[in-house]
Amino acid sequence: MSKPKIYIDGQAGTTGLQIMDRLTKRTDIELLLIDEDKRHDNAERARLLNGADLAFLCLPDAAAVEAVSLVENPNTRIIDASTAHRTNPAWDYGFPELSAEHRAAIRSSKRVANPGCHASGLISSVYPLVRMGILPRDYPLTCYSLTGYTGGGKKMIAEYEHPDRDPRLASERIYGTSLKHKHLPEMTAVCGLETAPVFSPVVGDFPQGMATTILLHNRLLNGKPTAQEIHARLAEYYAGQTFVQVAPFGGEEPVIFANTLAGTNYLKLIVCGHEEQTTVTALFDNLGKGASGAAVQNMNLMLGFAETAGLI
Repeated sequence: MSKPKIYIDGQAGTTGLQIMDRLTKRTDIELLLIDEDKRHDNAERARLLNGADLAFLCLPDAAAVEAVSLVENPNTRIIDASTAHRTNPAWDYGFPELSAEHRAAIRSSKRVANPGCHASGLISSVYPLVRMGILPRDYPLTCYSLTGYTGGGKKMIAEYEHPDRDPRLASERIYGTSLKHKHLPEMTAVCGLETAPVFSPVVGDFPQGMATTILLHNRLLNGKPTAQEIHARLAEYYAGQTFVQVAPFGGEEPVIFANTLAGTNYLKLIVCGHEEQTTVTALFDNLGKGASGAAVQNMNLMLGFAETAGLI
């Protein structure tokens, strides 16, 4: 049986390079490569897109939409790593651990929208709490998310790694102060929330890693559960999953380091708190389960490989 042909449109970007790094080590696929001087040649891109069994789109939103329009082969399956299709009902959302329905849809899908990094962190805790009836859909949700600087792409990486960089970059940088971050529509739609969360993203002076934390008043939750009860429900929800796990209540230590799971495709939920208040922190790699690792996991499901292939 021939090996599936894989093409990465946008292979020179941060996510594309990370996908490429994971796939070049595998012998069960065939990578289709574009010549460096033809990366912006639409005719050559179209040839490779239509010649692929599966294509990754690692492009800005408008370019991703354009790339989809170039695909005429009905058998070409697409994983889009941009924001462009994450709330499009014609695309399946690429977070298989959310439910058996999500995993089944990804397996059979021709069009999968890969989740955003900050969105993965919030959705991993909020979606199951909404689905289990614990978090009301109209809850006034608040979230902050600390990420490594690689999530900002090549420009931000160069900014942080420049020998004469702005000394202020040694401290955390709060951004998205307009409260209109591009992941908010995705967070709201996927979780079925009636109003968008108040969301504050923060960039830290470290390359990879992410810690996304939601803050809850238990008296406003259905049934007024304690933090320990919320922990037990989330642990039950994700029982048996490989890449999404729930840490012991309160975590392994009384602090959380955002880069703990850098270089992996794991996401760990850490539930802390008491009878009246709860925090749930999703700890993962912004370029792993938050981007390229998640994309490869979705590819594995779509092509019938072991879900963990190339990721452990």
